[in-house]
Amino acid sequence: MSGNCLNFEEPIKDAITRVRFAPESNNLLISSWDSSIRLVDVESSKLRLEVQTEAAVLDCCFQNEFVAFSAASDGSIFRYDLQHSGVYDIIGKHEDSATCIEYSPETGKVITAGWDGNVVSWDSRLAKASHALVGSNSHVESISLCGVELLAAIGSSVRKYDLRKLNEAIQAEDLSMNKRIRCLRSMAFQKGFAVGSLDGHVTLQSHSEEKGYTFRCIPKSTKGKYHLVTVNDIAFSQSLPGVFVTGDNEGHVIAWDGSNRKRLLELTRYPNSVASLSYNHTGELLAVASCYTYQEANEIENQPQIFIQELGESNLKSAAVGSSVRR
Repeated sequence: MSGNCLNFEEPIKDAITRVRFAPESNNLLISSWDSSIRLVDVESSKLRLEVQTEAAVLDCCFQNEFVAFSAASDGSIFRYDLQHSGVYDIIGKHEDSATCIEYSPETGKVITAGWDGNVVSWDSRLAKASHALVGSNSHVESISLCGVELLAAIGSSVRKYDLRKLNEAIQAEDLSMNKRIRCLRSMAFQKGFAVGSLDGHVTLQSHSEEKGYTFRCIPKSTKGKYHLVTVNDIAFSQSLPGVFVTGDNEGHVIAWDGSNRKRLLELTRYPNSVASLSYNHTGELLAVASCYTYQEANEIENQPQIFIQELGESNLKSAAVGSSVRR
């Protein structure tokens, strides 16, 4: 089962960088390398909004049902009014490409990271955005928020910050993963996170545990051997504690029970790499972006597609009993 494919009158012209379900509806925000964001009503497959900017859009997020933000390849951080034809303004700019963006409801801050090595906090409530900088010596690969806690993946380490103290000279906590990180996501129901690596491993780390649990999430090849496949994204269920899905560079999406360290099911392989995943607010629907990711020289540049898969509690319970994960 690979889900239903969303059909667009005007197809997405370049690789999808991010899909995000809205906080309270089944509207889906889509950013892509074709310098646009799109807002789609998944229930009707209707394109509600498309906004073209001047640079490739590398990430996006919602503030609420009516406001969204994006990070662009020219460093710009855009804010969109989703109620009025996508009118947008620039709230700030990185010195290099802005690659990651999140919104914190607890603080009203927009958090971004870029190739300039900075993590920036923008105050979305001010007419003129203010910001605080957290600098690093290398690219920030991924960021994730859980309440006032900010996690940033830099190289093979995860650094933890308190959003209330970004203006202070705080000492970040380094949690070495010993693997090059591709994606980082906070757990939905407890303090902790999961990281996906370039070599096909996932590490689950609870803040209550000294060491995390690392396992291979790539399927065996036809020759019965494991091979290196990048884990591009991880999405935690919004309704089932410990349940999450992974998407990799060969088009595999696999559901896992992290609490019991079980593999639940694998969806039918998608036609291209899985670039991004997003659960909706009820935890019933999973959006899967299938497209090339510019990571491999031999990637086939098929038309980018978005699939909507029913993957709630009833679907997972009806799946075959999973096997234990392999370290």
